[in-house]
Amino acid sequence: MNTKSSIAQTRTGGFPIGFRRMGCEWQKDLGTLLRWAKEERFGVIDIGADTLQTAKPLLEQGVRIGSVDLLEWQGMISPDAAKRADAVARNTAYIKDCAAAAGPLNHFIVMLPEKPELPRAENFGYMVESFAQLAPALEASHARIAIEGWPGPGALCCTPEGYKAFFDKCPSPAFGVNYDPSHLLRMGIDPLRFLREFASRVYHVHGKDTELLDEGLYLYGHEQPATYAKNRGYGAVSWRYTIPGHGVTRWIETFKILAKAGYKGAVSIELEDENFNGKPETEKAGFLYGRDFLEGC
Repeated sequence: MNTKSSIAQTRTGGFPIGFRRMGCEWQKDLGTLLRWAKEERFGVIDIGADTLQTAKPLLEQGVRIGSVDLLEWQGMISPDAAKRADAVARNTAYIKDCAAAAGPLNHFIVMLPEKPELPRAENFGYMVESFAQLAPALEASHARIAIEGWPGPGALCCTPEGYKAFFDKCPSPAFGVNYDPSHLLRMGIDPLRFLREFASRVYHVHGKDTELLDEGLYLYGHEQPATYAKNRGYGAVSWRYTIPGHGVTRWIETFKILAKAGYKGAVSIELEDENFNGKPETEKAGFLYGRDFLEGC
């Protein structure tokens, strides 16, 4: 067992360090996972939409919940009014049940529309309508939505434009950002400028980084797919996701900005790195290398 402080935390800001639970085999047994997490001084775990089954064992072991997945995603951004209404009702009940079981929580989501082929402005309207209806349940439960800007198919709220437009239409303080610099970097958006602008809305942070592959960018650019080259694991031809410290994020400056803004949350390592994913021993090593790096930042 590591004999340092009982809980790993960042040197700058003192933010507790944890990880996002993955679907891989070695993490399925929650009891075993919790023992490993505590032995390795991880004080925070992000979980999926199984909060009602998972929250109690975590809290009983003194492990903090960084975020939980919102129950229904794409139905919230559906062109079908009945589907949207059903998604709002299901999420409303889930938020209330989660609050009763585990207290105020961050509900993680990516704004993925059911039909990404529709015009973005149309899907944006469905999103605003649904989440405006969800706001009262969030506020009553002291719960929050943490939106991650993964630029998946048709995803909304990935860029400063998208976040600003959403917060303008849905100004409730229940809506905020799951800050993950890796996605901003792959899109060419300055992650520190973004953080300075949205720091007061950051409710959760993912410890994930991006390596920018200059040769790939020169050979293939951004606009056309490569003819012969294959995408990198957890990446593309000109970038790849990495553990913290193996990419270009300026983590000390990141934590300084968060500390100045009064951030009270955690930093959860999301392991998506071709050099570590795939085997239990290398995935554990990826989490531990990421933890050690963040402790020094």
